[in-house]
Amino acid sequence: MESSALLHDLRSRTLLSALNAEQLARLLRHAREVQLAPDGVLFLQDQAADAFYVVREGRVKICVPAINGPGVEVQTLGPWDVIGWSWLIPPYRWAFEAKALTPVTLLRFDGKAILQECEQDPALGYAVMKMFATLMSERLHAARLRMMASWAPPGWA
Repeated sequence: MESSALLHDLRSRTLLSALNAEQLARLLRHAREVQLAPDGVLFLQDQAADAFYVVREGRVKICVPAINGPGVEVQTLGPWDVIGWSWLIPPYRWAFEAKALTPVTLLRFDGKAILQECEQDPALGYAVMKMFATLMSERLHAARLRMMASWAPPGWA
């Protein structure tokens, strides 16, 4: 996909639509395409976080790992969903884990380079922070609902 079409898709289909075209073009300079096979791990909880991702193709599950047994699936994300906010908040460690459910193609945005861009341009930094605050709120809300559902025995009010 050529960059003007990609820029259009990111501005019209993703959370990144909160950025103007120039701001988004700046972020795209720090992006590269990556691919994962089914069951491939994008990141694990508590690993160093230095990027965020946009799903281009495929499906990715976001989970909260359990101490024992299977983790709690928080969300399943697909094309044009944004994954990852931990690169933005110290101590820069993943709060969740993400694994491919299908073959996945993603755009990987270099978080360290984008943080530098945000430091140099406070307007960009504020726009990025607002955008990712929305993502954090949505992801944490989904996690809370899924955990409450998994911890409540059937018929328990």
